[in-house]
Amino acid sequence: MAKDNIQLIVGVSPHIKSRESVPKIMLSVIAALIPAVVFSIYQFGLYTFFLYLVSIATCCVTEWAFIKLRKKPFTLGDFSAVVTGILLVMVLPPKFPIYGVILGAFVAIVIGKQIFGGLGYNIFNPALIGRAFLAATYPVFISQYEVPRVVEAVTSATPLAAMKFDGVMTSYSALFYGTISGSTGEVSALLLIIGAIYLIIKKYIKWRIPLSIFITVAVLGQIFHFINPAKYPDALFHLLAGGLMIGALYMATDMVTSPITNKGCVFYGIGIGILVVVIRLFGGLPEGVMYSILFMNAIVPLINRATKPRIFGTGSEK
Repeated sequence: MAKDNIQLIVGVSPHIKSRESVPKIMLSVIAALIPAVVFSIYQFGLYTFFLYLVSIATCCVTEWAFIKLRKKPFTLGDFSAVVTGILLVMVLPPKFPIYGVILGAFVAIVIGKQIFGGLGYNIFNPALIGRAFLAATYPVFISQYEVPRVVEAVTSATPLAAMKFDGVMTSYSALFYGTISGSTGEVSALLLIIGAIYLIIKKYIKWRIPLSIFITVAVLGQIFHFINPAKYPDALFHLLAGGLMIGALYMATDMVTSPITNKGCVFYGIGIGILVVVIRLFGGLPEGVMYSILFMNAIVPLINRATKPRIFGTGSEK
């Protein structure tokens, strides 16, 4: 019969093609970060621009060298190393030493990414790995912040440090627009939000993660503020100050190191939010976003396993 002569062609998955690609997504992330990057250069000077160039160049050269050593296909065209280089500088003080940025970028690519097998296999955010290494290596430099070009405060301390150790409150407008001292790219909440909205519209950001983080931080922060208003800042201060915006919007949402299920994204975001508030209010450091994200990165495999959906047509597991 004719049906017996039908020949089927079996191809390699995926069989449903998409117009999206890793280079396209990474270029979109870079575009979303450009407003905050340009503003940081304006606020802190051309030295900051040089830091971006050095960090990006070091990340790209390091990735190229290790790809050659591992005899793997060329991957610099995916622009992931460029994103890592930008994000690393954005979470560092604006006058951080050049040699420190080079070392941090090297660690971010080698330890944070290539040692796990490259893009798609790393379990930690590479830029945060580089930043954590620099925080341990150069604790003095990592805590030295510059007064930006336009300021509302006379102190160069970050708003979180000023509030935690001196009880000095920074105005919400300064936090929102970025006329404050702080890490290079985290000072303007407005510009970070604008870029994130673009990525959410493009569906490159799992919106449940930042929303869960923001709600958790706001609720817990406001509870402690009600308990002791003189000691603990309110919810809005927690949301706008420090690295919460850049961490929640651009680092916790990393496609590789965040959960793959919707329910898992919510649990992941809640966990980050709880840790941020605990470290900020009761830890020895004024900020805790970096450590909170890295800690939750480590348990993402467990979250994925616990929240995996039931296979259609099968019974529930006992």
